[in-house]
Amino acid sequence: MRRITISELKDNIRGLKTGERVLLTGDLYVARDAAHKRMTEALAAGEGLPFDISDQVIFYMGPCPAAPGEVIGPAGPTTSHRMDAYSPALFEKGLLGTIGKGNVSQSVIDAIVVRQGVYFTCVGGTGCLSADRIKSAEVIAYPDLGAEAIRHIQVEDFPVIVAVDSQGNNVFHEQRKIYQQTIE
Repeated sequence: MRRITISELKDNIRGLKTGERVLLTGDLYVARDAAHKRMTEALAAGEGLPFDISDQVIFYMGPCPAAPGEVIGPAGPTTSHRMDAYSPALFEKGLLGTIGKGNVSQSVIDAIVVRQGVYFTCVGGTGCLSADRIKSAEVIAYPDLGAEAIRHIQVEDFPVIVAVDSQGNNVFHEQRKIYQQTIE
């Protein structure tokens, strides 16, 4: 398993391969459907984004409320394809990577290849375990969206798997091929 800090990700991205397990450490941004919609509407209106998206990673997640003494509540990944309509525009503006669960559309894969970015997947159903790796969390935009507000978080050894690498290889397509071979 490879350890990578978010600040080193850009320099290491071409070496990441589909299926590789990675422990990420550093600053991430958290945003889900409603926040993505607002960000792309802002871009379409010629407005800026609520944070500098260049070389950043967005985690598709809406945390549960934190219990007393906790930094954040359970923080499991959201289904990635729900952001497919918005992600290409964000990659075009400099987004480096995303984290979510499940497959993404071909338009997102194409945007990842053009940007030389990455899509990581995070195992769903592990919200409490993921929350243990989040060391700080702060709402930075759209507080009216509640759990879907944009957050800045700091993670330490956050476990992810490279789902789509910078060359467009897709772990979900590979799994489908293997499955097809086993039933033939």
